[in-house]
Amino acid sequence: MSNAATNSQAACCSAAPKLIFACSGAADVGRLSDLAARQLTAEGAGKMFCLAGIGGRVSGIMASTEAAEAILAIDGCPLDCAKKTLENANFTKFEHIRLSELGMEKGKTAVTDEAVGAIVAEGKRRLAAV
Repeated sequence: MSNAATNSQAACCSAAPKLIFACSGAADVGRLSDLAARQLTAEGAGKMFCLAGIGGRVSGIMASTEAAEAILAIDGCPLDCAKKTLENANFTKFEHIRLSELGMEKGKTAVTDEAVGAIVAEGKRRLAAV
């Protein structure tokens, strides 16, 4: 079997990705959301994906998200920008983490490895449950 056929077969038969969307806002909790999504990606729990592409209805990003095995939205604060962006694009089946539910408050939370680790642990738990 040729490499092209092997690669094609692997692509068609592999599981759809688990996608992670972080609010990545300007506040401390936005930075934590972004860092946690990047760490979840680095650790293989899922793949960070472009929330702005969802907001802009970019066709390739929309199609990839529709095909995802699971979706995780991470919001830094109760404004829930990531959650609302997904919902406004008609995505309704996804896991959602709001950092305030983990005791992290906008404007009052230090960006530390410990804080990122707590978000990553919750993200892994939510993605494993799907």
